[in-house]
Amino acid sequence: MRNIVIEELKASEVYRQKVEVVERKGLGHPDYICDAIMEQISVNLSQKYLETFGTILHHNIDKGLLVAGEVEGKFGGGRIVSPMRLIFGDRATFEAQGIEIDVPGLAINTAKEWFSDNLRFVDPENLFYQVELKRGSVELTDIFVRGGEILGANDTSAAVGYAPLSPTERLVFECERHLNSRTFKKEYPESGEDIKVMGLRHKEDIHLTVAMPLVDRFVESEADYFEKKIELHEQIEDFAAGFAEKERAEFEACMCLKPTASLNTLDMPGRGMKGIYTTVTGTSAEDADCGQVGRGNRVNGIIPLNRPVSSEAAAGKNPVSHIGKIYNLLSHKIAARIYSQVPDVSEVYVWLLSEIGTPIDQPQIATAQLIMKKGSLRNVEKEAAEIIEKELENIHAFSMELAAGKASIC
Repeated sequence: MRNIVIEELKASEVYRQKVEVVERKGLGHPDYICDAIMEQISVNLSQKYLETFGTILHHNIDKGLLVAGEVEGKFGGGRIVSPMRLIFGDRATFEAQGIEIDVPGLAINTAKEWFSDNLRFVDPENLFYQVELKRGSVELTDIFVRGGEILGANDTSAAVGYAPLSPTERLVFECERHLNSRTFKKEYPESGEDIKVMGLRHKEDIHLTVAMPLVDRFVESEADYFEKKIELHEQIEDFAAGFAEKERAEFEACMCLKPTASLNTLDMPGRGMKGIYTTVTGTSAEDADCGQVGRGNRVNGIIPLNRPVSSEAAAGKNPVSHIGKIYNLLSHKIAARIYSQVPDVSEVYVWLLSEIGTPIDQPQIATAQLIMKKGSLRNVEKEAAEIIEKELENIHAFSMELAAGKASIC
């Protein structure tokens, strides 16, 4: 019998609280870049192991650092002075059954492909790549050779997920996705990918503070920059207003006022390149800001300051024994299922705690905390517990979905 606990949480839903703060670091943010690339390396390496050995071997590509380079910005297009450096870290299996795997080559090729697919003005050949992946410890590696479909947890760790996203959380998430969409980039090619959106809701007033560099090859002068900025600012406010209108039907208690937005608030006219936010490549990693795995979005794509969150960085961890990835994503999936399938639930939090060495489908405890719209917890307790039980029974299939890259982690 699994240790499953269902309890009622006597609290206000996040969207009813007076103050809510939500952040999202976008596609070109240095922290996002690190998370996305290290995760893709794990996915590609998992597939390589499956293709070669029929099973996923020990690896954790969950340490990564993007070291900022140096550029010379200029109206009409600047130049790169010193390239960025991407450092890959932690552990992987390089050889099994007498067969060697070119882990460094796979890591570098994955990174180059990601840059080509996602950042328009970053030349993947114009970076330094430093591979610091080493072989794993014998004890943790042995977890993978003990046999069985369900492996033991490689750590004693906890994770928490929740549902649903609040309107503020959804607005922050979708705003960045909109600004970094291919459609938006086609219409506004001057908008860089390094977008950060900070959302503040105070009662019913929502304000977005957006940072988005303009790519200097599309900016002719300081005056041209501010003209383009006005148009981009209007696009952000129009999107936010339209999104808020759609949310009102579901969340009548909030988003009843038109959201407002600010863009690039450090700007100061009259200071030339020093007083405006431009980049050569679309990302501040070119010269202003390093990136690191685990400092960016949580696995649901946002940084929700009003919510409990796991301390684990999911990106790059192996998908079959590392609880820091598996439970992190599974807790959100379970919460979403409970919210959508169990009646009269307004908000749900799911907690999962592992014990190192114990099969990952047997957590020390799995807890769901339910905020009820109406009715009694007793009426829905069994149904919520059955959802948790079913998801844990199917954890191997879920791990294989993670291994195939079917779940976004940032």
